[in-house]
Amino acid sequence: MSVDSTNKLALNFDENGLIAAIAQDFETKEVLMLAWMNEEAFQKTIETGEAHYWSRSRQELWRKGATSGHIQHVKEIQIDCDQDAILLLIDQKGAGACHTGRKSCFYRVASSGEKLTFLDEKSQNT
Repeated sequence: MSVDSTNKLALNFDENGLIAAIAQDFETKEVLMLAWMNEEAFQKTIETGEAHYWSRSRQELWRKGATSGHIQHVKEIQIDCDQDAILLLIDQKGAGACHTGRKSCFYRVASSGEKLTFLDEKSQNT
């Protein structure tokens, strides 16, 4: 049976033991952030119902909202066809998912040339 049609969980972590994890708002379907999980982060997320990730820069496990209070309660976990990406449907608590304080990490839009435009007025001055 191919990985595309199996119902067996067989996550396909990369050579660094990581898998991309997209956090999406459960109700609005807005994409909030992209982070990385290792096997431990995935298991902690399943066990606790709160999103856990692997910090590539700090080389440590972290629970989203542990210091900010902006916790992500996981409503559903979806796995893509190749089992090499995870979609977390979440209920975001607090101001937002982004470390900048914004609701989403995706607040810039690429336009012509090398200039980015911002989706929110708050970031126009940064």
